[in-house]
Amino acid sequence: MVEKALNIDIKEEQKKAQAKLDEQGIRVLVCAGTGCVANGSLEVIEKFKELGVETGKLTAEDKVTIIPTGCHGFCEQGVLVCIPQLHTTYVKVKIDDVEEIVESHIKGGKVVERLLYVDPQTKQHVQSDEEINFYKKQTRTALVNCGNVDAESLDEAIAVQGYEALYNVLKTNDPDAVIQEILDSGLKGRGGAGFPTGLKWKFTAANKGGKSYVVCNGDEGDPGAFMDRSVMEGDPHKLLEGMAIAAFAIGADEGYIYVRAEYPLAIKRLRKAIQEAEERGYLGKNIMGTDFSFVLHIKEGAGAFVCGEESALIASIEGERGMPRPKPPFPANKGLFGRPTLINNVETLANVPAIMLKGAKWFASMGTESAKGTKTFALTGEVNNTGLIEVPMGTTLREIIFDIGGGIRGGKKFKAVQIGGPSGGCLTEEHLDVKMDYDSLAKAGAMVGSGGLVVMAEDTCIVEVARFFMNFTQNESCGKCVPCREGTKNMLKILQKIVNGQGEMEDLELLEELALAVKDGSLCGLGKTAPNPVLSTLKYFKDEYIAHIKDKKCPAGVCAALKTIKIEADLCKGCTKCARTCPVGAIEGTVKNPHTIDQSKCIKCGACLDSCPFKAIKEY
Repeated sequence: MVEKALNIDIKEEQKKAQAKLDEQGIRVLVCAGTGCVANGSLEVIEKFKELGVETGKLTAEDKVTIIPTGCHGFCEQGVLVCIPQLHTTYVKVKIDDVEEIVESHIKGGKVVERLLYVDPQTKQHVQSDEEINFYKKQTRTALVNCGNVDAESLDEAIAVQGYEALYNVLKTNDPDAVIQEILDSGLKGRGGAGFPTGLKWKFTAANKGGKSYVVCNGDEGDPGAFMDRSVMEGDPHKLLEGMAIAAFAIGADEGYIYVRAEYPLAIKRLRKAIQEAEERGYLGKNIMGTDFSFVLHIKEGAGAFVCGEESALIASIEGERGMPRPKPPFPANKGLFGRPTLINNVETLANVPAIMLKGAKWFASMGTESAKGTKTFALTGEVNNTGLIEVPMGTTLREIIFDIGGGIRGGKKFKAVQIGGPSGGCLTEEHLDVKMDYDSLAKAGAMVGSGGLVVMAEDTCIVEVARFFMNFTQNESCGKCVPCREGTKNMLKILQKIVNGQGEMEDLELLEELALAVKDGSLCGLGKTAPNPVLSTLKYFKDEYIAHIKDKKCPAGVCAALKTIKIEADLCKGCTKCARTCPVGAIEGTVKNPHTIDQSKCIKCGACLDSCPFKAIKEY
């Protein structure tokens, strides 16, 4: 409980911060998230600044300010440049486009049409976010500020109500009421398990007396997942505020943010946010003049997938090898350094300030009966619009893939979607209207997981997809328990055998038996969910497995070992170019006579296909 009075008037701080923003005039928001940085956004930002300051093309009267932001979410279209006051978003901006944007639009008032987004369905140019399906179909809570504020500015965070929820919590001075509000909101953990957040807080707070910790799990090891990274890069102060509120609620005064070292930009912005918040009294000792203190540390992880599991994460922070520990005891009773510890992931904690500001009823009004609020997803694969999205729980796959995602690329047919990463399952066309919530997906044999969505088209080999995820899981297994260590290894061997064209029908029965053994016998949640991609693909795509085994054919034409490359004798001119190109000497024949391929030697590399000038070589 807080005994000292607050020495900050948050409303006055917001007015000051907003006044600084008003002085900026036209705000040109340039995405500086990891994806756009890789596409050259930093060079785009420097070019804008150069044109505005060094050459004088933008005078002081123009009042134009270049704002580097976090991820806008529309990764497919980066580099993104958004000018809210002009109701315009430019996509795929290169450094050579900057001067035209400045001269034609910012100074001349004429939109640069060629840099606008083109709707994949209507083929029409779309000028503003409000008109782009990718954006207008979303409901953003955790991501509401990402792409709209300078991620490295505390003033910009305060201007959009940053730390107001923490201020109110400290002013009300009732930790139990905070926990009850989170309970009433129905917020569940967004890291994969879906455990009620308020209940976890309540269990941890029940351990009265002595030291306790708040830990943020920012490890995010799923292939293709970048939801937490985008929050840490784009709105770090929201995460810090959520952690501080959680610390007050459970009686903790110290916390850790566990971030994998592959996220250098997130780490950089978090460090700066912590430093600035401490200097201004929003974190650290005696927050806002009260006797509540919360000191935060950043722990860089080495990138082990298993460290996304709570007990393995704790071991890693303690300096030990990241391996799961048997439960109980649970972290709420005995966690970091043997003390009660609350662990939530980034997205979960990022929802807390909004819940405390707008109320539990507001949050619970979104979603379904069993899954409240919104959920972020990393939408990747064979969709026109890939990127980071946030939608109400209960939104269907059809809405996500065909409305927000803009449908399948190249007019191909939808085949499947892998949801929940390596721990998730593969769903089919019959599941397009399944609601994206914990219960509905579990019934279909999948899980929400952390929120990875990989969309597959008709030319995707499902067996290879299962092999890919099993290879990832097997490589990332910590090896502590036999079912996961040996089970995933043998499952991978069987899958590799099948895609190599050496599978037997008995392998399918053994594969399913191993999958169930790993699921039932593994020590931690990651091991227990590792077989999900195999079990779900065996359930919905068993005919593809059978085709690989019985017919020695890959229906999608992906598995190289099951391809046959032949030379059409009537088209071959005997130029010998293919024979000279073949790396293993599998092609035989004499000059000006048709050549043949020795199938026992052919490694299906395709070099001959590329080299034949007469298109006489075909792949079957």
